[in-house]
Amino acid sequence: MSEAVLVADELVAGHNGIPAVQGVDLAVAAGEVLTLLGPNGAGKTTTLLALAGLLPLMGGRAAILGAPVDHRRPYRTARRGMRLVPDDRGLFAPLTVQEHLRLAAPTSDPAREKAVLARFPALEGLRTRKAGLLSGGEQQMLAIAAALVARPKVLMVDEMSLGLAPMVVQEMLPAIREMARAEGIAVLLVEQHVELALAVSDRALVLNQGRVVLSGAAEHLLTDREKLTAAYFDSPEPH
Repeated sequence: MSEAVLVADELVAGHNGIPAVQGVDLAVAAGEVLTLLGPNGAGKTTTLLALAGLLPLMGGRAAILGAPVDHRRPYRTARRGMRLVPDDRGLFAPLTVQEHLRLAAPTSDPAREKAVLARFPALEGLRTRKAGLLSGGEQQMLAIAAALVARPKVLMVDEMSLGLAPMVVQEMLPAIREMARAEGIAVLLVEQHVELALAVSDRALVLNQGRVVLSGAAEHLLTDREKLTAAYFDSPEPH
């Protein structure tokens, strides 16, 4: 595997002084897709927020493109090429599809917009529609498209399938996989549709009660459902 673009070593993070994740190690290389799996409350979103610099670290280390993540200056992490698509999609209801794309990449690049929208053709005819009037699937496509227009080096997507039909998710996940490979984007996904996510991932980690309890190649986890299920429901051993 090539050198990691996104790294966490013994990551500890949480809220109000209470750790929600403890000792998480992960590394994502350029062009690789890593999925975080696990039950609700396992610490997946906390991990993404800490890596994005939106939560302070309580321990360990996080780095993007070799530079430490600094929660006091999260804009620096964004400038290095990190984009986070949150579980609420982070859209502005009064703004149109086109305005979101221009806001995401202020330097006009029609060729880039065209290339991204080719991955999400449902948005092409909706450029003048306000985000608040889009369907849930269209909003999620827009959130991801806006992140990709900015030419990220690291893309993190939290619960892409939340509230969406599996058929919609099946359209979007391969688009992320293809752009990651074509452009060398390091992708970190949090996803509840286990089989759909693993089908487009290189590797996966399962979190349970804030700790990594299982990791491996996505294709191996897909074929060992007993071990995967156990990782979701067995309590991790205390360290």
